[in-house]
Amino acid sequence: MKSLKLAAIGLLLVSLGSKPANGQEFNCSVDVNYQSLSGSDYSFLDELEDRAREYINMRQWTQDRYEEEERINCSLTIVFTEAVSLTRFRARLVLASKRPIYGAAQQSTVLQISDDSWLIDYSQGTPLIHEPDRYEPLTSVLDFYAYVMLGYDYDTFSELGGQPHFEEARRIAQVAQASGAAGWATLSGDQSRGELIGQITDSRFRDLRAAYFEYHYSVLDHFARETTETRQLLLALVQRLELLREEVSRAYYLDQFFAAKYSEIAAMFQSSPEATSAFDSLSKTDPAHLSDYSQMMN
Repeated sequence: MKSLKLAAIGLLLVSLGSKPANGQEFNCSVDVNYQSLSGSDYSFLDELEDRAREYINMRQWTQDRYEEEERINCSLTIVFTEAVSLTRFRARLVLASKRPIYGAAQQSTVLQISDDSWLIDYSQGTPLIHEPDRYEPLTSVLDFYAYVMLGYDYDTFSELGGQPHFEEARRIAQVAQASGAAGWATLSGDQSRGELIGQITDSRFRDLRAAYFEYHYSVLDHFARETTETRQLLLALVQRLELLREEVSRAYYLDQFFAAKYSEIAAMFQSSPEATSAFDSLSKTDPAHLSDYSQMMN
């Protein structure tokens, strides 16, 4: 049975005609940058760009069948920051994924992450092999974020629809944590991979999980046609997230929501009757983007 996610996307594509179905879920661009490295020839890292792109885009990650137009658009940048040895590197991963908006040509950013705690082992010609039950510094991180992107995306089309994919991501995190690898331990900081998936699957954040569906399916997909009603729904959603901010001491998952959505939220409240109430709530819930919310009042 097709998921609600695919059925919903199908409504966006009905006018395009059908194409043969395929298994790949991602349309992901990959960029590798090693300009910060010096002292040796690291041009072999160029090949990683193609290998990582193929690894993400050509693998079947779910049991659902996707049309080409249904693939999740995403981008992944690997920035090498330090050469620990000739084959071991510190790197930063910058990731973003998007989702179509019903009835509009635009897409909405769903996830936007900068992960600075990546220690990669890679030598020339190394194949990328999918081994989810074994920790591997390069592919385990790619696997983890592939399932996280799937979880986020499915959550926007049905309430808690991404649960199976988040569970896969959590399992990868547990394997990585058992190996003692950097960037996975929940005690290492508020922005580790382990902390993110731990909060996503924590019952205390269930309202935020549900908010992803309401925000995209009930607000964003209907905003152009039912502006007044959906803006009121958005205000109620923001006020619920304010309560969540008060209840939890660490909220990396909540921060990620606003990192992706703050500009959209500000635009939807711009010069509206709800702008003052929205600003009062958002200034407490997402103070990092206070200046952007201030412009709603103009």
